[in-house]
Amino acid sequence: MKARQQSDTSKRLIKDLLSQKKIVFLSSLGTIAQVSLTVYLPVLIGNAVDVVLKPQALSLILPILGRMALVIGLNTLVQWFNPLLYNRLVFGLISDLRQKVMLKLNQLPISYLDKKSIGDLVSRVTTDTEQLSNGLLMVFNQFFVGLLTILFTVITMAEIDGFMLILVLVLTPLSLLVARFIANKSYHLYQNQTRSRGQQTQYIEEMIRQESLLQNFNAQSQTIKQFETINNTYADYSQGAIFYSSTVNPSTRFINSLIYALLAGVGALRIMSGAFTVGQLTTFLNYVNQYTKPFNDISSVLSEMQSAIACAERLYMILDEEVVVLQPKAELDEDKILGKVTFEHVAFSYDKSLPLITDLSLTIPAASKIAIVGPTGAGKSTLINLLMRFYEVDKGQILLDGVPTTNYSVEELRQQIGMVLQETWLKTGTIHENIAYGNPDASREEVIAAAKAANADFFIRQLPNGYDTFLADAGSSLSQGQRQLLTIARIFVKVPKILILDEATSSIDTRTEVLIQEAFEKLMKGRTSFIIAHRLSTIRTADLILVMDKGNIVEHGTHDQLMAHKGMYYKMLMAQN
Repeated sequence: MKARQQSDTSKRLIKDLLSQKKIVFLSSLGTIAQVSLTVYLPVLIGNAVDVVLKPQALSLILPILGRMALVIGLNTLVQWFNPLLYNRLVFGLISDLRQKVMLKLNQLPISYLDKKSIGDLVSRVTTDTEQLSNGLLMVFNQFFVGLLTILFTVITMAEIDGFMLILVLVLTPLSLLVARFIANKSYHLYQNQTRSRGQQTQYIEEMIRQESLLQNFNAQSQTIKQFETINNTYADYSQGAIFYSSTVNPSTRFINSLIYALLAGVGALRIMSGAFTVGQLTTFLNYVNQYTKPFNDISSVLSEMQSAIACAERLYMILDEEVVVLQPKAELDEDKILGKVTFEHVAFSYDKSLPLITDLSLTIPAASKIAIVGPTGAGKSTLINLLMRFYEVDKGQILLDGVPTTNYSVEELRQQIGMVLQETWLKTGTIHENIAYGNPDASREEVIAAAKAANADFFIRQLPNGYDTFLADAGSSLSQGQRQLLTIARIFVKVPKILILDEATSSIDTRTEVLIQEAFEKLMKGRTSFIIAHRLSTIRTADLILVMDKGNIVEHGTHDQLMAHKGMYYKMLMAQN
């Protein structure tokens, strides 16, 4: 199974490389020219040796030396030009492959990304592509050149002496067998190494991101111990892979040296018997060296190829993930969207063996303010995830103004929905670019107006370059509250028809929260709004409060109605007072 998988990956890589037809053609011509010139040089050397032994050697050897100089000069030029072609070919493939992987990651559903570690995905896009490019460069610089050299030297040796060629062909497979055995062993170790490297990258990324939390809980020693375990595992796999791959060259060189010594002895005997000339033996031994050297190069490349193919497999695994694209049946008219949302017999679960939402039916009038409350894990965020189509429902359907959301493209639907989450996210860029993220064409005046509405303008003007301040660290130099104000300002730049506020003011001081709540109240007028709240005091004015528990709506009504009912909502509010 592994061998078949490796073969399929290799074929796929070759197919991707052949898509660059012009560069493949030029690099093939360059490789053939390089090998032809390299193989022709020993013939001239042998002729020069034989000429030296003849009368008038000087007049005879000068033309040969001239041809040798020409061959060496041309070969030098070709060997300078070939790596440029190889680099362009390989880096073109890697650039295209990395672009495809990034595009696929943006197309894959949230359900896939939730099951993968960020560090492992980062490792695939960065480290694995780099490892693959290094392996492919070695294939072109050494592997293909080596194969052609073997072919050309065999043909030339056959013309010189058939008996000596047979000796070479019988003995040299020994080094190939040794190299093949070691390469097979190292392939599995390289697979383990790349997998372990992804785990290590993920752990490092997680620990650095949460460094302040680690120090808060004095968990440094525990973290270091875990890292030592992961690091030692990676080191063990790496040492095993490197050990096996490093034994390839010495083993094959030793075998090839024995073959060279044996052939030199047989050649000397044939000179003594008159079947060989000194020049022919010189040429032949040069060819033996040229013939055996590629085996050393190929054997060392084989271990690198195993690592490269293992990396390519991890990249193709992402590209092969199925993306279910539902073709839109209708075009969404932004001007006609009112914001009425209906859940019809919706069923959904993250794990099919653990049902979460079983049969949810709910109608939310347009332009109403809906609060969703409940304990952790009740399904509040899940409801929003389904509305945003981060996940698709298992059964039933969700309608927007009476039309199933699946009738529209995901892009069109999400353009009508604005989200402010408890967890803030900023990108590396200026303050202006971060606020205008959802509307890149927004003017400076529009961005400033949005920041003022979010009460972020004051602190932005205190920064070194105001709205042009560059956040090289993706905003980590700002306080949590400042970061959240910037994410809130994004909503004010391009106000959508539906608002989702998931604890949007959780990291803001009480005074600023009051101001933001006032701004939100203005923003929510005439728009359907979903508010996920843990602090129940912030949702008293909601038109409808949904109380969720274990994926179901157990209570619904206004604040006064639910308080009079004295059910779950009443108990939750009393617990907070």
